[in-house]
Amino acid sequence: MNRVSISAEEVPLPLSKNNIESYILKILDYLEKDNWDVSVLFCGNRRITELNMQYRKENEATDVLSFTLGEQRKGRYMAGDIVISLETMKENAAYFGVSPEEELRRLLIHGILHLNNMDHETNESHEPMLELQETILAELTGEHIL
Repeated sequence: MNRVSISAEEVPLPLSKNNIESYILKILDYLEKDNWDVSVLFCGNRRITELNMQYRKENEATDVLSFTLGEQRKGRYMAGDIVISLETMKENAAYFGVSPEEELRRLLIHGILHLNNMDHETNESHEPMLELQETILAELTGEHIL
C-alpha cells in the first residue's frame, strides 16, 4: 500500500486534498509501485525560489522540484518529496493554454517520475521521461483533482 502526505506553506492547502492524494496513488499504481511513501508540499514562489537557490543554485521560481530520498525503511520505500509552486503552476497553465487542473496533474506526474530516478536533458517532448509523463496524463485524463 502506497502512502501520500500533502501539506502547504505560503498558500492554502488545496480543497481537493483527497482527490490529489487519490490521483498520486493512481500514478503510482500505473508505474506498478508498491509500499512507496511520497510527500507533496504546495507552496508559493517565495518558498520554491528559496529551495531552488539552496539546492540547485538557481535564484528563480520554478514549477516543481523533486527531492529523492530513495531509502528502504521497514519494508517501505521512502521515495522523497515533491514541491509545487501553485503560483508558477497557474502562470504556466495560462502560458501553455491548458487548465490549471491539467497543469497540476502534469506536475504531479513529473515529480513522481523524478522520484522514480527518471530525468530529462531538455524540455523537448521527445525525451523518454516527458513522453511517459504525457502517456500517463492521457491515461488518467478523466481524473479531477481541483
